[in-house]
Amino acid sequence: MKTRRFCLCCLALICLTSLFAQENANYKEKKPYKSWVKTAPKLSDEFFQTPEAIRIGDNVLLYQQTTGGWPKNIYMPAELTAEEREKVLAAKNNVNESTIDNDATSTEIRYLSRLYLATNIEKYKDAAIDGIRYILKAQYPNGGWPQFWPRPKGYYTHITYNDNAMVNVMELLRQIVEKKAPYTYVPDSICQRARIAFDKGVECILNTQVVINGKPTVWCAQHDEHTLAPAKARAYELPSLSGQESDEIVLLLMSLPNPSERVIAAIEHAVEWFKTSKIENIKKETFTNNEGKKDFRMVPCTDCLPLWARFYTLEDNRPFFCDRDGVKKFDISEIGYERRNGYSWYNDDGLKVLKKYEQWKKKNNR
Repeated sequence: MKTRRFCLCCLALICLTSLFAQENANYKEKKPYKSWVKTAPKLSDEFFQTPEAIRIGDNVLLYQQTTGGWPKNIYMPAELTAEEREKVLAAKNNVNESTIDNDATSTEIRYLSRLYLATNIEKYKDAAIDGIRYILKAQYPNGGWPQFWPRPKGYYTHITYNDNAMVNVMELLRQIVEKKAPYTYVPDSICQRARIAFDKGVECILNTQVVINGKPTVWCAQHDEHTLAPAKARAYELPSLSGQESDEIVLLLMSLPNPSERVIAAIEHAVEWFKTSKIENIKKETFTNNEGKKDFRMVPCTDCLPLWARFYTLEDNRPFFCDRDGVKKFDISEIGYERRNGYSWYNDDGLKVLKKYEQWKKKNNR
């Protein structure tokens, strides 16, 4: 039995190395954070019984701030020098860096939870519980979550749907409420708080659905935490209707059991917006521009799937694009190379909404 367990652990370590090696020559060197948030959820249960899992877990503990949350864009598997460790320790009290953006905090909570279940080492459970408490404390009374907490000012304080930040947190809380693995250890008192927080989050979603000329539509990527109105973030992220962030919100609403009439109405209106706002007969085409750089343009097509723009105007639901000067343009070619290629302006995620909607209608006898 011991031999078999040892072999499984070795195999898990090999699998970890292979997973990271697909993107990185040496996964212990500092790499883009996306390598961490993409790979961490894919790690096998056997891996968490290895010394390597504990080494990474100790890195996760090291980066946890005194708030209970974590900073974003950290590649946790990196081997740190003594000097680097000292810098991380010195930054623990920089509470302004604690965030739910870019899958930060939720990824670390899940990793530590899995590590605790595999090892029964209390420090990992305690840190994960502190992370859950951070998420609960960061929620506004109106049910929304800011991108960063407790930052005192800036767009970071807005209720943040951008990049699915709030939806990701709510999905985590739902798993905790349901005591799904790896959250079977979470005390009932915290599960109860998580249930209340999730329900408040749903209420916030319903209250922030943008109404245009008396008709509910979808959501902005961020909403003012006081007025709940669509709000500006970075210079090129203007108040708008979001064809990218709204899809996961609708999917979350459709996943609710026994939906209320208000939830049903919100879904119906949002799906109607997705149907009327799809962009047909164009597709993305890559090419090499005059400077020899990879670029893209939108070109006509037939029999191609519909797309949705990331942003639509609040006034007349027109797709628009922005450079860092914050000026709306209505053709992707009118913004500069850097923003055109450095941001996601079109997506086909609305197709997920429309497909799920048909299933949801049958399930709810609509």
